[in-house]
Amino acid sequence: MTVDEAFERLLEGYMNSNHRKKVDIIQKAYNFALHAHQDELRQSGEPYMQHPVAVATIVSQEMGLGSTSICAALLHDVLENTDYTIDDIRNIFGDKIAQIVDGLSKIAGGIFGDKASSRAENFKKLLLTMSEDIRVILIKICDRLDNMRHLDREPEGKRYKIAGETLYIYAPLANRLGLNAIKTELEDLGFKYEHPEDYEAIEKKLAHTREQRDALFADFTTPIRKALDSMGTNYQIKARIKSPYSIWNKMQKKHVSFDEIYDILAVRIIFSPKKQEEEVNECFNIYVALCKLYKSHPDRLRDWLSHPKANGYQALHVTLMSSMGQWIEVQIRSKKMDEIAEQGFAAHWKYKTGDDTEKVAEDELNGWLQTIKEILDDPQPDAMDFLDAIKLNLFASEIFVFSPKGDIITMPAGCTALDFAFQIHTFLGTHCIGAKVNHKLVPLSHVLKGGDQVEIITSNSQTVHHEWINFVTTAKAKNKIQALLRKRDREDAKQGEEKLRAWLDQKGLALTTSILDKFTEYHQARTHERLLLDVAHGDLQLDDKLLNAVLYGKDGVAEGKGNRRKGWRRFLPFVKAKGLKATQKALLIVGKDFDKSQTIVVNEENINHYLFPDCCSPIPGDGILAYVNKHNQIEIHQRSCPEAQRLQSAFGTDIMAARWNMTNGQTFNASIEMRGIDRKGMTRDVSMVIYDTFNVNIKSLSMTTDDGIFNCHTELLVTDNVIIEKIIKRLSDINGMQSVHRS
Repeated sequence: MTVDEAFERLLEGYMNSNHRKKVDIIQKAYNFALHAHQDELRQSGEPYMQHPVAVATIVSQEMGLGSTSICAALLHDVLENTDYTIDDIRNIFGDKIAQIVDGLSKIAGGIFGDKASSRAENFKKLLLTMSEDIRVILIKICDRLDNMRHLDREPEGKRYKIAGETLYIYAPLANRLGLNAIKTELEDLGFKYEHPEDYEAIEKKLAHTREQRDALFADFTTPIRKALDSMGTNYQIKARIKSPYSIWNKMQKKHVSFDEIYDILAVRIIFSPKKQEEEVNECFNIYVALCKLYKSHPDRLRDWLSHPKANGYQALHVTLMSSMGQWIEVQIRSKKMDEIAEQGFAAHWKYKTGDDTEKVAEDELNGWLQTIKEILDDPQPDAMDFLDAIKLNLFASEIFVFSPKGDIITMPAGCTALDFAFQIHTFLGTHCIGAKVNHKLVPLSHVLKGGDQVEIITSNSQTVHHEWINFVTTAKAKNKIQALLRKRDREDAKQGEEKLRAWLDQKGLALTTSILDKFTEYHQARTHERLLLDVAHGDLQLDDKLLNAVLYGKDGVAEGKGNRRKGWRRFLPFVKAKGLKATQKALLIVGKDFDKSQTIVVNEENINHYLFPDCCSPIPGDGILAYVNKHNQIEIHQRSCPEAQRLQSAFGTDIMAARWNMTNGQTFNASIEMRGIDRKGMTRDVSMVIYDTFNVNIKSLSMTTDDGIFNCHTELLVTDNVIIEKIIKRLSDINGMQSVHRS
C-alpha cells in the first residue's frame, strides 16, 4: 500500500466515524507532513511518511479520536526529524495541535544529569504535557504500537530496548487508561521479541488445545443462550482467550506449567440494554439467570458496576462451574461498557451524557492526572527512581477503603496506613503515630486491604522518621516525607561539616573539595552530603587510623570499604591489568568509541570481563542482554529479569544484545526451590535425583518443614540451563512434590 492509499483509508475510516467531519485540516496536516518528510526513509527502506499515517490510523480507527488528534499524529515527528519549529506548527495549525505535537517531541538535555536516560526524560516531558491534555499520551501509545508492529526491522539490541520499555511502561500505561485491546497487543508484541522461544511455544500450545476449548465453550454457552433468548435479551457471547503474555506471566509468578493454567478460556456476554438507565440492573438479571444454570464460586464475584475501576472499566465478573468440571469466568457487560473496556477514556467522550457514571470516570481521570502532577512536582534526581514512582503509583491495581465517616477512597493496592494518612492530609501523615483498621489498632506499616475502614491516630509531638520511606508506596507520601527529611538532613549535614572542619583544623588540614572526595570514596558514601550526615550522626569515627587510610593509602585503602563490591559474581581468577584500579581488575571498561550496536558474545576467554548481578544469576542457555552501567562496565542480565526491564526503560541507549558461546563445560551457580508434602526419605530422594541421576554437584541444600509441608532450597553447580530444566522435570515426578522452580 502506498502512502497516499494508506491516507485515503484513514480518511475513509474517519468519514464513517461519529466525529464532526473536519477533512480540510486533516488533509492540510497530511500535505504538510508529506512535504516535511519527503526525503526520509524508514529502516526497511519504505517512505518515512508511512509511519505518521499508520499512527494517525490507529488514533482514528482503533482509539476513536477526532481531527485534532489525527492532525497531531500526522505531525508528531516533524519537530524531531525536520527543520520546522513549534512556531511553524502553531502558526499553521493553531495552539492546541502545536501543544500536543510539542508534548510528543523528543527533548534535548535532561534533569537527570549527564548519565541521564533520554527515554526517562522524554517520558517525563510526555507526562508534563499529558497533565494538560490527555490526548498526548493516547497518541504516544499509538506511536509505540506502530513501532512495535514493525520491530522486526530493528537490530537485535534495539529490539530488546524497545520491547523492555514497552512491557515496563507503555503496556501498563495503556491498561491504566482502559485501552485493553492495545494493552494486550503491546504485551504480546513485547513478549514476542523479548522471549521469542517462549512466545512460540505458548502459541503452539494454544493452537494445539483450540478444539478442546471450542468444545468446552459450545457446551458451556448452549444453555446460557437459551436462557437469554427466553429473557428477550439482545446479546452477543464471545470467547475470551488469555493472551500469550498473560499466560507466560502467570506461569512465571505461580511457577506452574501451561497445562496448569485453568483460566485460559473466559466467556464474555455483551448485551444491548432495553433502556440505558437500566443497564446495571440487566447485568444483575443476567447474573441471576446464570446462577440458576451453574453453581457460582463464592469468592470470585467481582462487582465493577457499583465501583468502576479507575480507568473507567465496568462489568460484573462471576466464576461458574461448567458441566465438564472446570471453573469458567463469565464477564457480563453492556455494549457501552464493552467499548469503554476496549477503548478506555476515548470511548467515554463518545458516550458523553453527563450522567453519574461519566462524572465518576472524569473524576478518576482528574485524580490520576493529579497524581502525575504530584510526582512531577518533586523531580527525582535518578531516572530509575522516577520511573519506579510512575510504575508504583499509576499502574498499580486499585482498592477501595473507607474513612471513619464511610467515605470511599481509592488507593493503590499494597498501600499502608501511613499512605492513607498522607492521602487525606499532609498534617495527618506527618503527625501519624498509628491507625485503627476495622476498629483494631495497627502500626503505620500495616498494608491495607479492599473494604478496610481506616481511622488515623495522631500526636502533635510526632515527626517524620527516615524508616518511613521504606514502607510507604504512594508518590504523595514519599514526596512529602522526602521533602521533610531533606530539610532536616541539610541542617544535620551542616553540623557534620562543622565537626569535620574542626577535627581537620586540629590536624593542620583545611576542609577542601579534594579531601571531601577522598573521604567520600573511602567511606563509600554516594555524595558529600551523605558523608557529612554520617559524621554528624557518629557513623564515621574521626581518628588517626581513618586519616592515614584516606590521605596516605595506609591500612590498605585498595581493600577499604569503598572498594568492596557486593552483589556480583566473577568466574575466573582476577588478572592484574596495568593501569586499572583494584575494583576494575580484568573488567572491560567501555570507552567513548565503543560500538553499542554490536552483540556481546560471552565465552570462557572473556567471561571475567563482565559483571553478573545476583538479581538474576544468568547461566548459559538463558536469554541474556548486556547493560553498560554508570561505571562503564558491562553487566549481563537475564532478559526476563525484572531489573533488566527497569534498565531497558530508564537506560535504553545503554542496552546491548548478548548471547552465550561457552564450550569448556565451566560450572555456574543455579538455585532451585521446592515445596511439597513432607515424608520420610524426601531429602534422600531429592539428593538422588540431583547427584546420582544427573551427577551434578550440590553446593548447598536446606529443608524446613511446617505442619507436614516442606520447603527446600538447593544451590547446584551446573553447566547450562538445559540440565536445570531436566533436573526440575525429574524432581517434579517425586512422590509428594507439589512445585519445583528455579529461583
